[in-house]
Amino acid sequence: MNSTVNLLDEALGLNDIDQTEPSSNTRGRVVLIEDCVETSGSFLLHHLIKRSLSPQSSGVVIFVAFAQPFSHYDRILRKMGCNLLTQRDNKRFLFLDMLMLECPDGDGETASKGGILLLYRKIQKAVEDGYSTKGRNITVIIDDISLMEVAAHGSSNHVLNFLHYCHTLTSQYGCSLVILNHRDIYSRTDRPSLILQMEYLADTLIKAEPLATGLATDVHGQLTVMNKGICDGSRISRNKMRNFHFRVKENSVEYFYPGTRT
Repeated sequence: MNSTVNLLDEALGLNDIDQTEPSSNTRGRVVLIEDCVETSGSFLLHHLIKRSLSPQSSGVVIFVAFAQPFSHYDRILRKMGCNLLTQRDNKRFLFLDMLMLECPDGDGETASKGGILLLYRKIQKAVEDGYSTKGRNITVIIDDISLMEVAAHGSSNHVLNFLHYCHTLTSQYGCSLVILNHRDIYSRTDRPSLILQMEYLADTLIKAEPLATGLATDVHGQLTVMNKGICDGSRISRNKMRNFHFRVKENSVEYFYPGTRT
């Protein structure tokens, strides 16, 4: 594997892919991915799915899909060498399809709250079942949280409660929580508190942004990765930030530092 491909894993502190069990610094973490219309961060979800389901890992992925159907992710991951159908049959990939989640009008506040609570209970049970089976490393991925807010009739309080519930699972069972959010949809609203609360909960914040210099044919955007706290032996490195560029290809993504491509 090209060393440049490992920049993202290095930034996330995930350098132990050859080990059969993830190191302790990959467990119990909340990773928040913020993207925008110009620069999608979906490829980061695909990377984390593939990594969690690698043959070297015994991990389980619980995927909460508000954005796309199963066939969409399966098609992309197949190009990356990961068969989600097989992983689903092997009970390593649990897909929760939330595309049809509807909160009716009238008593929508109560209905949306009940729907989100039901979703949390499904996730909680899946985490408990996975944890009881050989103590597997479990990753909960939400794509994406802004659409959950839409399903909740714009109730950011319901979404925040849901995230706090999920956060308790990371400490109780040591599972990881990965959240994708479209930050720019809040730029013209008066509700930035949801973003601030999510950033507060996150141990790692990844921002996918367009280049400051504009579009380029061989560079699709830049990533900023900030780890608010990663254990490294007996030391804890806080607020460590890395910035690098990326290029999305047909079945992979290249990561490289600014100025290293001509």
